[in-house]
Amino acid sequence: MAPPDLPLTGADDGFVHVRGARLHNLRDVDVDLPRGRLVAFTGVSGSGKSSLAFGTIHGESQRRYLESVAPFARRLIGSAVDPRVEAVTGMPPTVALEQRTTAGGARSTVGTTTNLSNAIRLLYSRAGDHPAEVLEQGSPLHGGRLTSDFFSPNTPDGACPRCHGAGVLREPTESSMVPDTSLSIADGAIAAWPGAWLGKNFRDILDTLGVDIHRPWRELPEHTRDWILHTEEQPVVTVHPVREPGQTHGPYQGQWRSVERYLRDTVATSKAESSRRRALTHFSVTTCPLCEGHRLGPAALRVTYVGLPIWQLAALPLDDLLAALTSRFEALPEAEGSPEEEAEKILLPTVLPVLRTIVGLGLGHLALDRPAGTLSTGELQRLRLAAQLRSGLFGVAYVLDEPSAGLHPSEKGVLQHLLDSFLAEGNSVLLVEHDMTLVADADWIVDVGPGAGADGGEVLYSGVAEGLEEAEDSVTARYLRPGPLALRGPEQVRPPRGWLEIDALTTRTLRDV
Repeated sequence: MAPPDLPLTGADDGFVHVRGARLHNLRDVDVDLPRGRLVAFTGVSGSGKSSLAFGTIHGESQRRYLESVAPFARRLIGSAVDPRVEAVTGMPPTVALEQRTTAGGARSTVGTTTNLSNAIRLLYSRAGDHPAEVLEQGSPLHGGRLTSDFFSPNTPDGACPRCHGAGVLREPTESSMVPDTSLSIADGAIAAWPGAWLGKNFRDILDTLGVDIHRPWRELPEHTRDWILHTEEQPVVTVHPVREPGQTHGPYQGQWRSVERYLRDTVATSKAESSRRRALTHFSVTTCPLCEGHRLGPAALRVTYVGLPIWQLAALPLDDLLAALTSRFEALPEAEGSPEEEAEKILLPTVLPVLRTIVGLGLGHLALDRPAGTLSTGELQRLRLAAQLRSGLFGVAYVLDEPSAGLHPSEKGVLQHLLDSFLAEGNSVLLVEHDMTLVADADWIVDVGPGAGADGGEVLYSGVAEGLEEAEDSVTARYLRPGPLALRGPEQVRPPRGWLEIDALTTRTLRDV
């Protein structure tokens, strides 16, 4: 049966058409740009290029996606920014990788940001060296091997049973609750107590129970101090509060809670974040003695791969990790090997390309266990870029915010190769960029300006790079192909007015600089 001759409902000329963009300082912008190409958005800072690429094009794509999901799911996802545009046609789905400071939850790391942690845990599960005692206790469905969940501190199976995957124990101690033992209870010795009425209530209950609240804390009997801080008893007493000038206080029934119980209840149940934060300041933090700060259960910590337990492997600089895993992959037999070796043949090819890209982008000094919150916005974006190698997406538009930020000139070739790989897979790349070497290699340039803020918001040029020189008022045109660099001579260099000495810096990757 021949297919029906259905009329086409629209024409596709291979371009994205934006009409009437008015977000932020954009002035009713109309612009066309090709799909399946590397498109650079240029202009001075504040000209409106990010408003066009992220706010308008990506914002409209986000808005359409949210309209397609159920209202309940839409509320969970969150609302998109109003793109304030009349029409955007020919637009593919977009994936935005911005330079933003948010880096996930408190337990987010380089490994979780790049999704490399999942593959590493599978390597330990399927190919790691399990001691005989671990195999005896493991899952019978996997020959005694631990499942990958056992190598994640964020799962019930993997979290250390003592510290619940935190790596540290937070316990209220006498020194954290009573920092100055020379004070009496009446003078505020118990710093962990809240202010206002509740703190006074605790003090009045102790006074009613016969505790000398005017005696220095350190002179109270040890059993009394321990009872005040840690008892589980909750006696109810009739309190006759001391009258304050201008106020009337009648007797009331007050129930006692130890200081530790008050702190734990506040952390567990308080809806006020400020109250929770204040309570946590009165917990002493110590390394968990069971997992020694490594956050995993005892069985997982005994499993090794390439001779290392998972916590040591996760602490390796990524360039060292790349070398170790590459050597292991090259040592695998070409013929069919053991089940463990066959698992490595599947898993290592998913890890190595991402690692090579991360190292090539100048991030080889990072480690998988590096907290994401300690990374710069540029480092985070490059990690997310490298992670996209495994996404397998087709027909989307990647919208990138200055991916060259922080790169050494010698590393920009790796970035260009990564962008080319996105294009080769049938995707588009929209690049907000100030680096002229990347802009010059773009297939298409959209120059926004001429100035910043109220002086910007106009598309000065949209076309191939060769034509940008003809754009009037374009600042970018002057820097795209500048003349020879003129260096200043010694006589033109300003003399120093003093010296700044920096000594013994050890933060992050600095080693006693």
